[in-house]
Amino acid sequence: MRAAAQREFFEDQGYLVLENFMTTEEVATCEAEIERLHAFAGSLAEDDPQRRNFQIEPYAEVEEQAGKPLLRKIEETRKYSDIFRDLAAHPKLIDRVRTLLGDDLLLFRSTLMLKPALHGSVHAFHQDSAYWPMDPPSLVTVSIALNDSSPDNGCIQVIPESHKWGMQDWGLIAQDKDKSLTEREDLDLSRLTSMPLQAGSALMFHSLVVHGSGANNSPHPRHTALYAYFPPTVTYRPKQGGAAEKTVPVIHGMDGRAEVTLKAAVAP
Repeated sequence: MRAAAQREFFEDQGYLVLENFMTTEEVATCEAEIERLHAFAGSLAEDDPQRRNFQIEPYAEVEEQAGKPLLRKIEETRKYSDIFRDLAAHPKLIDRVRTLLGDDLLLFRSTLMLKPALHGSVHAFHQDSAYWPMDPPSLVTVSIALNDSSPDNGCIQVIPESHKWGMQDWGLIAQDKDKSLTEREDLDLSRLTSMPLQAGSALMFHSLVVHGSGANNSPHPRHTALYAYFPPTVTYRPKQGGAAEKTVPVIHGMDGRAEVTLKAAVAP
């Protein structure tokens, strides 16, 4: 599929798949780094402020698995890992993101989502931009599979074209394993599509696409690197009481700058 056709598909359907852009060696390096980050999380003192970026599975009956913290996610991975800092700028990935957003790319989010074996919680249906202080809500979220994902271990499910619905309210994303992906009766699930991925592939989706994922009841974890990219035409618009500015990394373009500080925009 040519670049123009990829962008047309993304704009119409709200998502795009990039198959096998990582090598098996790159995937193995990422998996080893996740092991290191689990060990790092386990070494943090209870009063260490860094612990807020290492979230334990909230509904599991245990907080450890095989001697490691039972983590749901790790936020701000760039602070803790050169491997995941560099993955955000992987050339094959960024070439595709540039097709969708243009040459100047900024990074809003750098996260690891970790659905541990037998304990991974439900991620209820939601739109990313409903939780993000960025306007207009036109970011691209990239979900990179670091091991094979399937319905058995809670792969992502999306509703094609739901980015055309406009911003909606969703509530709490993390839910217990026995919960459904939504309690909303008005949600049209007729086009709901599961998105299984091979390790080293990525799902890109508009930040207004409705998506979620089921529980991981399998004996295999589902590790995902999540990045959210945006062009400089998107402004920072925090809620009342939010920080007056936000510094974000530059991933591509912007005259070679390493980072950009966004000043809070005033609501019209």
